Order: sequence, then C-alpha cells, then structure tokens
Amino acid sequence: MVLKPTRREAVALLAAAAFCPRVAAAAGVRGLDAIARAKGMRFGSAVSANPRTGSFDNPAYAALLRADCGLLVAENEMKWQHVAPAPGRLNFAAFDRMLDWSDRNGMAMRGHNLVWQRRKWMPAWLEAHDFGGRPATEAARILTGHVEGVTRRYGTRVQSYDVVNEAVTPDTGALEETALSQAMGGTEATIDLAFRTARAAAPHAELVYNDYMSWEPGNAKHRAGVLRLLEGFRRRDVPVDALGLQSHLVTSGPDGSQGLLASQEEWRRFLDAVTAMGYRLLITELDVRDNGLPVEAGARDRGVADYARAYLDVTLSYPRLRDVVAWGMTDRFSWIEDFEPRPDKAPRRPCPYDDQFRAKPLRDAIAAALAAAPERAA
Repeated sequence: MVLKPTRREAVALLAAAAFCPRVAAAAGVRGLDAIARAKGMRFGSAVSANPRTGSFDNPAYAALLRADCGLLVAENEMKWQHVAPAPGRLNFAAFDRMLDWSDRNGMAMRGHNLVWQRRKWMPAWLEAHDFGGRPATEAARILTGHVEGVTRRYGTRVQSYDVVNEAVTPDTGALEETALSQAMGGTEATIDLAFRTARAAAPHAELVYNDYMSWEPGNAKHRAGVLRLLEGFRRRDVPVDALGLQSHLVTSGPDGSQGLLASQEEWRRFLDAVTAMGYRLLITELDVRDNGLPVEAGARDRGVADYARAYLDVTLSYPRLRDVVAWGMTDRFSWIEDFEPRPDKAPRRPCPYDDQFRAKPLRDAIAAALAAAPERAA
C-alpha cells in the first residue's frame, strides 16, 4: 500500500527532493553512501513497513533512503515476536515487502535480529512456554527451528545477521536470562547454538553479536561483559564474525563534550581489544540523544554534530569497520522521543534530517567523518 502524502509530507518531499540522486549529482551534493563507498564502506538506515513512520511507503522518507543509503535494516519486522507472534503462526509479509523494495532499489538488507536476549523482547508465548520433561531438548528445537526458518527463507538475499542482540546486562556485565536460556541450561548455551545454527543454515552470511556498550562514562561494566562474551566465543570456537556497535550516543554537558577525552581513550582500548580478537566491527544503530544541550535548535544541532563527529572519527579509524547504519534518517520518526523525552519538552533532534526532512549539521558531520576515514582495502 502506498499512501498519498499529506500536505506536510508534500512540503517535506520537496525539501527531500534536493537530495535525490539525480538532482544531488547536478548540484554537486554526494549521498552518504557514495561518500562511504569511496572509502570501501557502506552507509544505510533503519526502515519500517509502517507507512506512517520511517517507511519506504512514505514518499519523502523513501527519497532520503534513495539519496543517502546503500544498506537498510528492518527496525522491527524481522524480530522474533513479529515473525512468530504465536506458536506455529508465522508472519513474514512485512519483511518480505521490505526486502523486495530494497532489492528493486539496489540496496542491501541486513537481518535484525534473530534472538533478542531480553525477557521483555522475547515472544510472550515463548516466555510462558511449557518446555516439558526434557526442557533443553525442547528449547533447542524451538531455537534451531526459528533460526533455520528465517535464514533459509531469505537465503543469500540477506548477507549479514544480528544473530543475538543485547545478551549482556548493562549495570553488571552479567549475561541476561530468558525462559529459553533457562530451559537450555544457560545463556552461553543458547547464544552458542543460535550462532552455530545460523552458520550451518546461512554459511554465506556475516554473523554479528549486537549490543549497546557505548563510550560514555558509566558503561565500563557493560563493555567488560561484552569483552568476556567475545573472549568466550573464541575459546568455544563459536562462529561469530563481528561486533555490532549500536551507537545510540548520549551527549553530556551544555556543549555535549563533558567527559569526551576520557570517553575517547576508553573507547579506543575497548575497540583495540575487540579487533585484537579478530572481530570485524559495524555501527548498527547510530543516533544521538541531545541530553544536557540547550533548548535552542541551532546550538543543540551543533552540539549533536560535534559529539557524533568525535565518536565517528575514533570509531571509523578502525579499518575492520565497513558499515555505518543510522537508526532512522529523520527526527520526525525517531524512537527516542517516546523512549526518553527531554525534561524541557523540546522535541528531540537525534537524526541526520529534521522533522521537515531538511539536512542538519549531523548529516554534515557524518559526511565529513566518512570522507576523512582511512580507505579500506578491497
């Protein structure tokens, strides 16, 4: 279903049209993916199947995707609770449609995610499931069936999967438990089986562990827990190719730079440890929460852009990082507004484009960071 744009969307579409590939080329404006490709990387965004959100069914949003993106990821439509809302009831219609659109527009599509290791995000029916007298066997049957079902359905059309998402508890660094992992005898057993099953069913695909262990102060235990998990994968010969860095950044202080130097040093040590183990890196969910910044939009946008540029300059300096994915292109559809409104009630401004689909300083910062990054070997 393609909806006619509202009057507001029609105005926004005119603004977004300035960044359509043919118009942009004539004006000398390069898309973010084009800038990334010149350095051996890719740039992309989350996308939704809901035409009232950040969807390709929204003409203005589709224009931004075509202009700036070579890579897409479904915001929700591949998650377990969406494709299997009840036992034996599968619904791939939304993701099928998204993948068809990405194919028609020459964009790759990442798979996000096969297992979200948090009770609140597992299917409700699975958390309430009776695993019977042989719980480990039943849990393994359900898990392998799900991973095989998704990966075999899409074959080589999906080349990269977030196999497991957020298995480490941020406050403690311990592993999260769910009904499934309890039935299997532990989280490590669950995660290992998910990755081994994905490798067997999709041997072509990049298999990613994805988590939020950001560079801001207060994330040390989370980062340490992720490093322990990654070290365990290597000891147990679990087929994990890369670490997904969600990159939901959070500014601090009136100009966003509070604690920045310490953050950079700690972040480099973390990335050094990850890459020393042989893992690749991806930025999977980039946006910036404008905490502590002034209410005035111009000052806030500058603070967001400067903070993101500092983060990207450090993170993109690692040649093992090839993909940068924003968690949405426009403030109008960002999840952050509902998740954490500003105390002063000013609308959040976390994305490369504002709610009228106009490019912001954050887009310029991303473009500049991509252009300045070291070139990746072919």
